[in-house]
Amino acid sequence: MVSLDEDFPKEAVSKAYEAVEVAKNTGKIKRGINEATKAVDRGIAKLVVIAKDVNPKEILMHMPPLCEEKKVPLIIVPSKTELGAASGIEVGTSAVVIIKEGEAKDIIKSLEKIKK
Repeated sequence: MVSLDEDFPKEAVSKAYEAVEVAKNTGKIKRGINEATKAVDRGIAKLVVIAKDVNPKEILMHMPPLCEEKKVPLIIVPSKTELGAASGIEVGTSAVVIIKEGEAKDIIKSLEKIKK
């Protein structure tokens, strides 16, 4: 299982930001840990990206086991500010979920290969 303290490879992190940006423009994303949780629960999430620098950590602790149970890829990025920027908002966000990949489908597939 993925740990919240885990550092993902730089390549995976940059591809996660890229996937969020592309899906924002050509598919559908939702922001925030509550929206991400709902999307994973409903089985409509294609990729979940969460930020490592969220306080308190308890807000995010349920995501790794939930994503593993539902077989949804999860990437942890270092910065909620960068994640917010990638998702098209000026403030940070704890999580972004891609619901419709749009043109990000290939990026998400390549992320699954890099993951570990």
